[in-house]
Amino acid sequence: MSLPDMYGNFGLFIDGAWSQGSGTAQVMSPVTEKPLGDVATASVADTQRAIDAASKALPALVAMGGFGRADALHKAADEMFARADEAATMIASETGKPIAQAGREWVLASEQFRWYAEEARRIYGRTVESRVPGGRFEISRGPVGIVGAFTAWNFPAALPARKLAPALAAGCPVVLRPSSQTPGVAMVLVDCLRAAGLPEGAVNLVVGSTGDTYAPVMADPRVRKVSLTGSTRVGQQMIRDAAETVKKVSMELGGNAPLIVYDDADLDAALDAIVPTKYANCGQVCVTPDRMFVHQSLHDRFVEGFVTRASQIKLGDGLDPSVGMGPLINSRSLETIDRIVQAAVAGGATLALGGKRSSAFNEGHFYEPTILTNVTDEHEVFAEENFGPVAAITTFESDDEVLARANNSTMGLAAYAFTSSADRARRTVATLKAGMVGINSFALAAAEAPFGGTNFSGLGREGGSEGIEDYLDTKLAQIVF
Repeated sequence: MSLPDMYGNFGLFIDGAWSQGSGTAQVMSPVTEKPLGDVATASVADTQRAIDAASKALPALVAMGGFGRADALHKAADEMFARADEAATMIASETGKPIAQAGREWVLASEQFRWYAEEARRIYGRTVESRVPGGRFEISRGPVGIVGAFTAWNFPAALPARKLAPALAAGCPVVLRPSSQTPGVAMVLVDCLRAAGLPEGAVNLVVGSTGDTYAPVMADPRVRKVSLTGSTRVGQQMIRDAAETVKKVSMELGGNAPLIVYDDADLDAALDAIVPTKYANCGQVCVTPDRMFVHQSLHDRFVEGFVTRASQIKLGDGLDPSVGMGPLINSRSLETIDRIVQAAVAGGATLALGGKRSSAFNEGHFYEPTILTNVTDEHEVFAEENFGPVAAITTFESDDEVLARANNSTMGLAAYAFTSSADRARRTVATLKAGMVGINSFALAAAEAPFGGTNFSGLGREGGSEGIEDYLDTKLAQIVF
């Protein structure tokens, strides 16, 4: 089945049915710069219908109970497993990321539904003895209500799954608005939920402009919670908009992750982990290591090993299994990355590898794996999230120095360090200002673990037992007999 046929067979999903919406928009391939197909887009009226459907579904979803919702989410995960090849192809086609990375993302997404199926059975309350004679307090948990979910394009399966799974487990109907750059992946995911036996209207999908999709969700007082994965700027605006109807807000925003390579690190093991992580999804990952602090005694060997490994990465169409890195998502991203790199070089940084659009391709948004050394903390490539295939490297002398420099950021999503010292690892974890810290590991994104940041990197957590909390309200009852 061709991708245009896939879009045509789906569209908007409202009140348990697919429809073609009120307009269309082209989805462009980052590999060929040609259309993949046309997708249905929503009008304000379409989005309003989705909210109405969610409102109608709320009592039925609550009535299923935690065990009924758990069964449905397990069925959705089964369906996702059966459609893994289809989904991976869609992810690789829309984002350009290598097919192996696309397949791992779909597995990560399906695991969210497995995890929250079990969390749905464990929405606990408690009883507290009251000081009133014959009385007791009963504390219960229930769904917050309709959820508006807004997701970015870089992980078009994992990001919606992180919102849909806990919301549905808690009993909250969802209006999902995925990125217009990668809508097909969300359509496959929603179709798996359609097959799971949830009430009509429990899951709704709309694609379209901010005015037609975002604005109606934010304005409707029946939508009691919104969840965003996106930029800090958009998150700040969402907080302001949510205040009008006092919606609950959770969001994963930008990052600018520091990476510390201490002088006692296993250098080869560190490089074997760092290089593929840095260039995964062409560097378009919020938790990718951006600011690399390498102890001065290891710097030269670190850069040499980094260049050797990065030089071996094959660029190309992510549908080719031999490809290690695909393109940037669009021409604007390519132009931004190139501007940042050239500004760093003009400002005194040294280009150790790459630094330009790949000449091997006549089309597509391909940028070479790039390494910059002699970078200062003030260079834009270091001070701000670059969101591209650029490794920016600087040196440090002491632990106190590097921890202070690593914390010199308004962001606080992820941070990493490589060391062979348990004491140094514990001090690093305790000192770094970040929602997540990896020591000798980048494996932070798992269904069973809380994912999220601090400061300007967001509010709330997705994943783990903590991930369902933002979708629940707490009710207190004083009962006296």
